[in-house]
Amino acid sequence: MLPPAHVTSCCPGDVFVSLLRMSAKAVVQAAGAGSLVESLATQFRFTYGYEAGVSEQRSWGNSLPALAHALVDAGLEDVEVLLEYPVPLSSYRVDALLAGAHPTTGDPAYVVVELKQWTAATPVPDAEDLVTVPGTGNTARLHPVAQVRRYCDHIVDFTRSLHGHEHRVSGAAFLHNATDFDVDSLFDLPTDEYGQLFTASSRGAFQEFLKQRLAPLSGARAADALHPEQIAPSKKLMSVAAEEIQQRSQFNLLNEQQVAYSLVMRAVKKARQSDFKEVIVVTGGPGSGKSVIALELLGELYRNNLTAVHATGSKSFTTTLQKVAGRGSTRVQKLFRYFNNFTHVEKNGLDVLLCDESHRIRESSNHRFTPKNKRSNRRQIEELLDAARVPVFLLDEHQVVRPGEMGTVHEIDAAAKAKGLTVRHVSLDGQFRCGGSRAYEEWVLRLLGLTPGGPIPWQGDGLFSVTVAETPQELEAMLRTHQAKGLQARMTAGFCWPWSEPFFDDDKSFVHLVDDVNLPQWDWKRPWNVQGDRSVGGYPSKNLWATDPAGFTQVGCIYTAQGFEYDYSGVIFGPDLVWRDGVWVADRKSSKDTVVARAPEHEFAHLIRNTYKVLLTRGMQGTVLFSTDTETREMLRSLVRPA
Repeated sequence: MLPPAHVTSCCPGDVFVSLLRMSAKAVVQAAGAGSLVESLATQFRFTYGYEAGVSEQRSWGNSLPALAHALVDAGLEDVEVLLEYPVPLSSYRVDALLAGAHPTTGDPAYVVVELKQWTAATPVPDAEDLVTVPGTGNTARLHPVAQVRRYCDHIVDFTRSLHGHEHRVSGAAFLHNATDFDVDSLFDLPTDEYGQLFTASSRGAFQEFLKQRLAPLSGARAADALHPEQIAPSKKLMSVAAEEIQQRSQFNLLNEQQVAYSLVMRAVKKARQSDFKEVIVVTGGPGSGKSVIALELLGELYRNNLTAVHATGSKSFTTTLQKVAGRGSTRVQKLFRYFNNFTHVEKNGLDVLLCDESHRIRESSNHRFTPKNKRSNRRQIEELLDAARVPVFLLDEHQVVRPGEMGTVHEIDAAAKAKGLTVRHVSLDGQFRCGGSRAYEEWVLRLLGLTPGGPIPWQGDGLFSVTVAETPQELEAMLRTHQAKGLQARMTAGFCWPWSEPFFDDDKSFVHLVDDVNLPQWDWKRPWNVQGDRSVGGYPSKNLWATDPAGFTQVGCIYTAQGFEYDYSGVIFGPDLVWRDGVWVADRKSSKDTVVARAPEHEFAHLIRNTYKVLLTRGMQGTVLFSTDTETREMLRSLVRPA
């Protein structure tokens, strides 16, 4: 059953505001009629393209009426309630955002409310912003006051109508099944305007809190003022990296991101106080904030004179971080290393080793150029575990794209267990790339068969745009339009064409890149990005292709795109992955990546699909797709309606 006329909701293709918007009185009426959960579930499926989980639906049925009744009993029945309000530029949703008029000034006023069904909770020792909840295992969760406070910060940071009006926002956590006595230790965390804590036994205080901020008037006008077109641009990772490391915190970590951060800082504190060592494993999909967590930790540790190093298996990513984050400081540049730099370091010589993109860990740090006297007889995972008191591994198992990459949760857990080490896991549930569109992330996984169910139509959710180009010229033209507006756009492709060295004019006066990505059927050809570590003839080096404005005219491959983000992404499916008779077919003969092409048939097919998954999830605002294969292009066109 869809909501009645006084309720608004979003439609596919529109900008997503909240799942449902209605007055507090209407929430009570819908809950009493038994239609509230059904309406939310219908709108959730309509918006995201998949079903809301049973636990989430149960939470709606238990928590939302408790909030609505508190509002009505306080005389605030006309306050507008925005249910499942999206935290800007992320996939997180606030349980309820209350919109109304301030009782004194009449200005718009907003209260962000986080609802919990908990009956008890206990703080994690040495980590005041983390708690554990009985009956849910030993998993650390963010303190509800810290959670709602960070939601408020993020909404204020990224909503233009609130810039300069931060005082209009307040935040509260309402544990409607608990009493103050049940969660007395949670009150030890300091509160402020963005974070207050209330329970069933302090329901009256909660109502007073609400009445001091919201008048008994309609909140429709205030809710209208939060139009999503007023969302401010996101903080791109590279653009703030230098200030993050050298000066001050730049990122507002949300939910599981902050849990991961706090667990690491807690482990560091314990390690410095006693003979203690702990491993932290953080998993999450593209854009879930793994690298943001790593940079936030590195900056905090660096500024407090603790020994910490950031390491990856990606030369492009590490080189860019050295250049951008280490700008003007050779000391900072030395904080960014590679996984194979820890073969002969002192055991536990570092406080923290941040292994970003840990899915790229290899079996051994040795390679064919390693001198015999410097070769290691240990596995690379063992070297990384031994290097620091607190080794931190951040990974996405769907981004393994080369044979020999073996960074998985299972491998890390097994290696740590063999050393008798405790491992803590954090799974990042949020999505910050792809416009915060969880629907797009799920769409890509289904498209490529990385999760079951098969491809599904792209319905659109207002957060991310998906377009299928009919020709490579059309793909490039779309991206060029975005580039001309000051946005960052890049073209990438499967590794299906040779990669040639640049050549010079006869007089050596001008350098040319070879147009290797050649599609004669469309009379279109472009060069790959530069092969080497140095710029050539005004073209950026391969390590800077994704961030240098001059990179637009070249086509990037998996090895230059992985780990980076840009506003709009154009992806060319080559003949190495084509759609035939309802299934994907991976063709090793079409791959020019000799290392990947040597993999066994099943592994090759998996690596190729992972490769396109990475390429398809680099964009922050949209993706343009094109396939060189007619049948594949028709399949993509059948899933994506014309722009």
